[in-house]
Amino acid sequence: MTAMRAISQDAFGGPEVLHPVRVPRPEPLPTEVLVRVVSAGVNPVDAKTRAGAGMAGVLGEPPFVLGWDVSGVVEELGFGVHTLDVGDEVYGMPWFPRQAGAYAEYVTAPSRQFASKPRSLDHDEAAAVPLAVLTAWQVLVDTAGVRPRQRVLVHAASGGVGHFAVQIAKHLGAYVIGTAREAKHDWLRELGADEVVDYTAVRFEDVVGDVDLVVDLVGDGHDATSTRSLDVLRPGGLLVAVPSGVSPDLVGRAAERGLRATGFLVEPDGAALTRVGELIDGGHLTVEVEEVFPLERAAEAHERLGEGRTRGKLVLRVAS
Repeated sequence: MTAMRAISQDAFGGPEVLHPVRVPRPEPLPTEVLVRVVSAGVNPVDAKTRAGAGMAGVLGEPPFVLGWDVSGVVEELGFGVHTLDVGDEVYGMPWFPRQAGAYAEYVTAPSRQFASKPRSLDHDEAAAVPLAVLTAWQVLVDTAGVRPRQRVLVHAASGGVGHFAVQIAKHLGAYVIGTAREAKHDWLRELGADEVVDYTAVRFEDVVGDVDLVVDLVGDGHDATSTRSLDVLRPGGLLVAVPSGVSPDLVGRAAERGLRATGFLVEPDGAALTRVGELIDGGHLTVEVEEVFPLERAAEAHERLGEGRTRGKLVLRVAS
């Protein structure tokens, strides 16, 4: 059996548990494709899972290979694949929340969990897109159904999901407000934010109000951000808390005030990625990659991610 390079871990812990290994290359089952990974995105859920939270309950005990963001080239087709061909450049978020193993040279997954890579992006940029953009898309389009002239507040607007949420909300015709440190305000305005709040200088609920949707990418674990967000919603408004969900108590508090609150979990969606690719190639969405690390320096990428100051996304270059 052919072996491949990958990054694995033998225990839960800090970035230091990540180490290079050689593991068997997977083989595609019917309706699956084998994709040679050129680049893999690094997401907060990767770090949480590495530490024993996040999707650790789904993946089980180590060892396992992290990563869900993939950009690469189709190497082999399983029987029944009709939408892709060998040599196609693709990107996707396969298998989430089950193991995809994107921190490796090859992955296999159902063909329809991938989409053609946007022509205007290289693989490093494309690998930064799937999980973050699908989270933003599924919150704004599928869950909230954002309409023109609605007011949308995005917490952590300068992060991976946040910078896509700002752009998608603006594309949908919303008035977009983002929270971020002051140094990132000009950039967020370039992405389409109508208003930006420095959460280190003021309490957002003191300066923002009459909001239809809060996209909370911080959660109640930090300064009760979800609970405080109820104060900025107009009657009938919706809070979507992405990283930690919402407690029954918070749901109850929202209902008492004529508001709605829900948690969220992203799912693979090749069709949505096709639509996103069209928006990217049409110049309507841009992706920000702060730094690209070689695969063997995955632990260093996780250290950087843990600083919580990333502008856009971090990426691992897998192909040498």
